[in-house]
Amino acid sequence: MKKISDTYKQWESLQPISERKRYLLSQRFTVDYNFNSNHIEGNTLTYGQTELLLLFGKVSGEGELEAYVEMKASQVGQRMMEQVAIDKDTPLTQNFIRQLHKTLLREDYTVYRNLPGGLQTSYVIHAGQYKTRPNSVITRYGDRFEYASPEETPALMTSLVDWYNEAEKSGIYTPVELAALFHYRYIRIHPFEDGNGRIARLMVNYILARHGWPMIVVRARDKYEYLEALHQTDLYVGQAPSEGAAATIEQIKPFLRCFTKIVETELEYNVGFISDSSPDSWWYDGRKINFRSKNSSSILLALKDNPEITIDEIAKSLGIVPLAVKKQLRQMVIKGYIQRRVKNGTWHVFASRSI
Repeated sequence: MKKISDTYKQWESLQPISERKRYLLSQRFTVDYNFNSNHIEGNTLTYGQTELLLLFGKVSGEGELEAYVEMKASQVGQRMMEQVAIDKDTPLTQNFIRQLHKTLLREDYTVYRNLPGGLQTSYVIHAGQYKTRPNSVITRYGDRFEYASPEETPALMTSLVDWYNEAEKSGIYTPVELAALFHYRYIRIHPFEDGNGRIARLMVNYILARHGWPMIVVRARDKYEYLEALHQTDLYVGQAPSEGAAATIEQIKPFLRCFTKIVETELEYNVGFISDSSPDSWWYDGRKINFRSKNSSSILLALKDNPEITIDEIAKSLGIVPLAVKKQLRQMVIKGYIQRRVKNGTWHVFASRSI
């Protein structure tokens, strides 16, 4: 835990940050968090589509309507979580968790499943209500893992919230330990029929924010490491939901190690984003971009300053041939740093600077 403690001290030493930096960091968190948390669960919007929707209210390219609606609801849930986390004197309640869930799902909906023999079954997903039917997951190893039953869920959630409020008050855990343990216990209950992963990640940030830590993003690129850590912890804790819902900090070491690594990485990103004042530094989805060509930063800046600029104009300003500009633009499009609007040919830059 020493590394994360040292990085947190770096973060604290940079406080208070300027309003400009705070704004830029908030913008990046909004896009990064909602894109990644929903992408883990199968949302098909690209990073660029997510940014255009959440920051500019624009719909771009192909995409299912439900994916856009889901992403926008996720942003509302994020803002709700941040507002409630500000009030550090008010204890956590089950009602708040259910309201978050209702915000994410918006309304009840019916799921239809095809059965052998041409038969069909259906069930209702309830927004803001605990599950009314058993839920389970097929792990990546092919075995079925059962969560708490509908009958067990209300009592287990009462115990979880009561435990959290007492643990927070006692100060026995660090904020990172408290967030990790809450996440794991919550996931083992799986109180809702859908949206449990998204709620767990919102609650992690609720806990961190209440204790003065920057909020984090569980990146989709780390999905399998994240899920594997949960799986390995399940094997150690035991199969019974009641065991998982009462797991100790010692029992969840595989997940705690993974979670601590995620927090460390996100802290380093925040520190780097705030500290870096180089005009040639660009960031994308939680990482600093390492350009191979010294012209890449200049091209991005040209596109950002003038979305209508032509390839010939860029080439002339940099003193290089248009073919070289085209090659770099193609690579930036593939990596998701930029996008050209089909209708009017203008550019949008998704990579960002911290100045």
